[in-house]
Amino acid sequence: MSGDGSPPQRVRVTHPRTVAPRRAPLRAPTREIDEQTELGAVYMSSLVRSQARLALTVCVVVAALLVGTALAGALAPGLDRIRLLGIPLPWLVLGALVYPVLIGLGWYAVRTAERNERAFAALVRRR
Repeated sequence: MSGDGSPPQRVRVTHPRTVAPRRAPLRAPTREIDEQTELGAVYMSSLVRSQARLALTVCVVVAALLVGTALAGALAPGLDRIRLLGIPLPWLVLGALVYPVLIGLGWYAVRTAERNERAFAALVRRR
């Protein structure tokens, strides 16, 4: 205290790094995607790549199944004369084998696509 009875002069105390540049605020990944920045493009390309890989896999399996069925009929023409329970074998193969496999592939594709989207959403949320 000073001797003249006036209150002491205030002193401003600061941290020595206050002059250092501040970090830029983090941008939300959804904003990066919406604004189509480079980082947003990387996020979207990862999702598109995983979904395209899934679609290609399912298409290859479906093509192999259908081509294999057609080739079996072409290479073994006597198959149409074989009957099980009074039904021609090609009909049984198509009705009891091919269609259930196609339904299973559809189920697998939807389930895996949803898993890819959940993983993408978790990746975006994590950042």
